[in-house]
Amino acid sequence: MIKLVAIDLDGTLLTDAKTISDANKKILAEAKARGVKIVICTGRPLIAIKDYLSELNLLDADDYSITFNGGLIQTNTGEILGKTAMKLSEVKHIYQLLKKLDLPMDVLSDALCFQFETSENHPSIYPTLNKALTYVPKTVETLKEDTLYNKVVSAVDAEYLDQQIALISPEEYEHFEIFKTRPNLLEFMPRGVTKAFGLSVLGEHLGIEAHEMMALGDEANDLSMITYAGMGVAMENATECVKSAANFVTRTNQADGVAHAIQKFVFDELN
Repeated sequence: MIKLVAIDLDGTLLTDAKTISDANKKILAEAKARGVKIVICTGRPLIAIKDYLSELNLLDADDYSITFNGGLIQTNTGEILGKTAMKLSEVKHIYQLLKKLDLPMDVLSDALCFQFETSENHPSIYPTLNKALTYVPKTVETLKEDTLYNKVVSAVDAEYLDQQIALISPEEYEHFEIFKTRPNLLEFMPRGVTKAFGLSVLGEHLGIEAHEMMALGDEANDLSMITYAGMGVAMENATECVKSAANFVTRTNQADGVAHAIQKFVFDELN
């Protein structure tokens, strides 16, 4: 029986217009009423998803989210269950890498986002993708050891990004979790910190095992939780890699794919 449903936002729960459909809202409310844990799993910080959590009535003390792609596991009222951040040395290393690749660099620190000039010709488009953060210009020399560094992102035109990603050496993937979360967004996380890691921490806290979870997603950063959960669901609009790894491919994010999967694997199973 599915006791927890882990849901990605962009390209999964959200439509292309970044809204939640009435069908998805209705079925998530019903699932919560039946005692199923609804957990938003996202690369965003909590402050950037508060409006969605409010819209879904997921702001109780026993509601949970996994943010920063598994870097932060917390209640939706702010209590932290687990946190893994980057070291200053890792941030500096990625700074040199992105400078060499001529890619922009932003570093998230809770609700702040530090912006660096690592590319003269390709400025960051991250402020247009995530408007809930406060953006602060920074130089790498001013960074301090005791500052919180949640993750590093590079947001730029998708075609150019793919071209530059191909130049990243295999050694970098041995030191960091590196994946695209949107076609125009590349993210770096500490090695071993994934959405699956976040689900394992939350599952232990709640006494819910992996086979009692369903996870839904569409991009590379969702792959870990889709393979971790007992029922891994890919959106029809997901990347081929994600669809190949999933147990089931549901409808698109434009066609209430989340509602369709929950009806099939949670409600129909309970009835």
